[in-house]
Amino acid sequence: MDSSSSSSSSSSSRDKKSKDKDRSKAKEAKTTAQHFVDFTEAEEDLVFRMHRLVGNRWELIAGRIPGRTAEEVEMFWSKKHQEK
Repeated sequence: MDSSSSSSSSSSSRDKKSKDKDRSKAKEAKTTAQHFVDFTEAEEDLVFRMHRLVGNRWELIAGRIPGRTAEEVEMFWSKKHQEK
């Protein structure tokens, strides 16, 4: 076997791994993006009230909502403000 076919095989293996990683990231982002829809009315109200008090301090706001991360709260906030 010559070195070019070994190199080619190795390269295609890296390309496949890279594509798999990209798909995984895209799936994770889609799942995370869809998660904001699950905010309850009470959570929405709390996010808006807290934001008036503390601004864009997502960690602080998320700390008041059990089970929510700062990223989810920020994504929810951004999505709500895009709709207006």
